Amino acid sequence: MRLLGTWVARVGEGFVRACVVAVVGLLVPGVWAVAVAWGIWWGAGNPWSWVAPFVLGCVGTLALSRPVCRTVRFLVAKWTATVVPAGYRRAGPVTRMSTGYWWNGFSYERTRRDALLDQKWRVRWSDPANWRDLRFVGIVPFTAGVVAAVPAAGVAAAVVGLGQPGLGARIGGALALVVAVAVAPYAWRPVEPLAVRFLRPSSAMALADRVDELTAQRADATIAQAAEIRRIERDLHDGAQARLVVLGLSLATAEKLMETDPDQARSLMREARVGAATSLAELRELVRGINPPVLNDRGLVDAVRALALDTPLEVTVSADVLLHLDPPIESAVYFGVAELITNAVKHAHATRAHVSLAREGAAADLVAVVEDDGRGGAEARSGGGIDGLRRRLAAFGGTLDVSSPAGGPTLVRMTVPCESS
Repeated sequence: MRLLGTWVARVGEGFVRACVVAVVGLLVPGVWAVAVAWGIWWGAGNPWSWVAPFVLGCVGTLALSRPVCRTVRFLVAKWTATVVPAGYRRAGPVTRMSTGYWWNGFSYERTRRDALLDQKWRVRWSDPANWRDLRFVGIVPFTAGVVAAVPAAGVAAAVVGLGQPGLGARIGGALALVVAVAVAPYAWRPVEPLAVRFLRPSSAMALADRVDELTAQRADATIAQAAEIRRIERDLHDGAQARLVVLGLSLATAEKLMETDPDQARSLMREARVGAATSLAELRELVRGINPPVLNDRGLVDAVRALALDTPLEVTVSADVLLHLDPPIESAVYFGVAELITNAVKHAHATRAHVSLAREGAAADLVAVVEDDGRGGAEARSGGGIDGLRRRLAAFGGTLDVSSPAGGPTLVRMTVPCESS
């Protein structure tokens, strides 16, 4: 009885999936059929009467090609766990230049809205994936679409045949029903190899995606570098520079008062000594923010442990003591950990955090995991700190995954491919 129930479930599930594939795969031919019927109704003998149906067929095919392909990828991933990369060209960042114009990767526009709109259409119509999608919607109706339509056609033929009074019609209807039931569990399956074969990105598309990704990373790096330079200039101007100016004035005044008012001169020199010490501390703090000395002297693990000691949270660090990486990667991961711990203090109101640094996989990828017991709800919003951290890691081919349900805990996993010794 259990086997019968399993078989019935397989048949029902296969029938539903086959119907879905048939509907999706035959959408574009349905538009063609409507266009042909329109042309015939309008006047098949008049050549001009076919202009509007032809335009309808072309526009309908173009409009449906990408939604059909997206739907097929979704169905294949859901039913078979086979993920077919889309390979669509992604839009790069839109940057405001010093002239006030916005650069979208193709042209300069006066407003950000115009830049985004121009970029959207340029990327959409210059994407080589358009031809791949058009080819797929031309192939799928006559392959997977036809096969997937067999169960539904069999059921329809069975209903018609069994409803006829003749014996031959009834036998034909019964045979149609048997065929529909027999092929239902398998009729939808050709869509998977078809999607893998014709919907995956070509080498040229993969190369174009990589070029776009590198271009976006270069723009992000340029923006981040400019922001860092502005921060350093601001810190120097508002901090150490101002104190050094005051120090110079105090020393000049003390020099003039040395003979007439020695006590006042000594008081000014004491203040100058305090100001010099404060300026030196600010300069050290600024240098530490650019590149912490402990990171250069003792490596990533000890730098993170030193960071944990200076944090108001209870932070524990577990790490591979043999971890030695290239300086740029160490710097990116260190500041990533520092930013995540800062977020745990400022936004998550956490009391404890744990940092794990290790190598994983045959390629010895660096994996840094930061977990806190805060209130959660962290998201990689566009323009936010986590999104910026993700872009910085992407410059090294790294990834960032966030798990932060409401109420916590928050777990952030950074993975950077690298050669480690």
